[in-house]
Amino acid sequence: MTLRVTSKHVEAILEQSRVEYPDECCGVILGPEGSDRAEILKPMINAAHSPTFYEFDSKDLLALYRDAEDNSQEIVVVYHSHTETEAYPSRTDIAYASEPNAHYVLVSTRKEIAPENEFRSYRIIDGVVSEEDVEIVEVL
Repeated sequence: MTLRVTSKHVEAILEQSRVEYPDECCGVILGPEGSDRAEILKPMINAAHSPTFYEFDSKDLLALYRDAEDNSQEIVVVYHSHTETEAYPSRTDIAYASEPNAHYVLVSTRKEIAPENEFRSYRIIDGVVSEEDVEIVEVL
């Protein structure tokens, strides 16, 4: 599979990762149910406030799910940053991957690659990680 995402969303996620450094940033991109279209960026607060772990605030997540359901949307992308490691899912990321239809995007802001950033996407299903291509477009 290939994740199609707008350059505007990529830049916003990278900017969020820089602003929230040294903590991991996190969020989702919503789209119409069953469409696999990453349309609406929803940055979230990392309730863990940690450089090595992210956790969505439970109240914010509940509100997100309710809003998505009310608008016939679903989570298309779950994203977060790794601040000092490569953009590859950790064992914790794999264990907590609970959206089988979602693209899991990781960005890395580690110093070894500065000022560059990694932006990679994966499918994580039943503990199996598969990297996928990312197509950055101006318009979906």
